[in-house]
Amino acid sequence: MAKLVSNVYGDALFELALQQDRIDDFDDEVKVILDVLKENEDLSKMMCHPQIVKDEKVEVVESIFKGRVNDEIVGLMVMVIEKDHFKDMEDIFTYYINRVKEYKNIGVAYVTTPMELSDSRKKSIEKKLLDTTDYVSFEMNYEVDPELIGGMVIRIGDRVVDSSVKTKIYELSREMSKIQLKVGETAP
Repeated sequence: MAKLVSNVYGDALFELALQQDRIDDFDDEVKVILDVLKENEDLSKMMCHPQIVKDEKVEVVESIFKGRVNDEIVGLMVMVIEKDHFKDMEDIFTYYINRVKEYKNIGVAYVTTPMELSDSRKKSIEKKLLDTTDYVSFEMNYEVDPELIGGMVIRIGDRVVDSSVKTKIYELSREMSKIQLKVGETAP
């Protein structure tokens, strides 16, 4: 299976940062570039426009970022433009950031509850996650979804722990629908 463009370039940037012992420097700069790209939709539209030639796109990126971020990152951006993959730039940098978190053993948890949690409850959840995983710290993301009724849903990577009342009711109703009584038969 072919690797995604974001993985190929993101891995290359990560390996370069690791070799040069500049993971944190690159991480900070990549986050700034991501912010610039997300805040400037017109820039992204222009960079993806098929009638604008690659040389002009390279000039734009160099004029914006050269001297402000590492030359290696600008070089990667130029290479991505030359290969017609600018549309993947945000994914490349997001992948890099996630690789850094993985390298530093920082977990990213998404916790959904039916109501806002107190700070002490949030700390308790984070402590429990630290105690039950191999991560040294967590980037915690909290969301409220009243439809859960009770309990919570925790997502870390591709793992999900769902103890919500909504899911328990759904599972119970599925099990109940499997039970079929014959007409005229009474339940014990």
